[in-house]
Amino acid sequence: MNSGPTVERVHDLLRARILSREFRPGKLARLGLAEPLGAGRFRLPAGLDETHVRRLEAMRRTAGIVEREPSGRWVIADDHLDRVAKYETDRLRDRPVAITTLSSRPLDRLVDVEAATWIDRDLVSGGSEPVRDAGFGHDLRDAQARRRQWLVAQGFAEEEQAGTAYPSGMIAALQRRELLRVAGQLSDELGTPFREAGEGARIEGVYRRLVDLMSGRFAVIERSRDFTLVPWRPVLERQVGKSVSGFVRGDTVNWTIGRGRGGPSIS
Repeated sequence: MNSGPTVERVHDLLRARILSREFRPGKLARLGLAEPLGAGRFRLPAGLDETHVRRLEAMRRTAGIVEREPSGRWVIADDHLDRVAKYETDRLRDRPVAITTLSSRPLDRLVDVEAATWIDRDLVSGGSEPVRDAGFGHDLRDAQARRRQWLVAQGFAEEEQAGTAYPSGMIAALQRRELLRVAGQLSDELGTPFREAGEGARIEGVYRRLVDLMSGRFAVIERSRDFTLVPWRPVLERQVGKSVSGFVRGDTVNWTIGRGRGGPSIS
């Protein structure tokens, strides 16, 4: 559980330059970072980071304070920062607390599962908040200790003098282990072979459904001769049965809805 959004998140618009109160759209235009369209409107440059695209798309859908052109370019108003500040204030009022579901499975089912769990990510980050040794806090400490022992026994982690060492690729390895196991089950169910999607791969096919795994949510993308599993995003929620395409970028996919290269690109 964590507090809601803050006005500080208005500082995340451009990949190459942080947009602060000193960089309003008018000044961005004078610096060549935005194109003036007249009537107090400005077009942002192409090539925005995926994080910024998701942010802008959320503001477009929920508040209508930005525009997305058919080309995928974004248009903002001269008073954009003031609009975003109001947007954040309204969101904070409507949702003062954000609750994130870490897992639908109980703690004891996460101890020896061959998948990337939230406990693993917590152990790797090393930044978990201290918990009381009572009630749920006691259960969590016990699950963490047992999970740590399992990871070492399975060769995913190593015990060192300073403590337990977690290799940089541990989360990806655990996630892949679960993904391949579930893909095998889906292959039998669908009667279609599975093909793994690597980093940077272009994905094109029909979105069939969501698969909720311990490692996260994945989308089943059916193609002419096989199917693949890629990270799911809320933008796919209403796209079941529709053609989608995109490129795999780490743990996300830059999606284009509809056939052809001219459809809207959404992360």
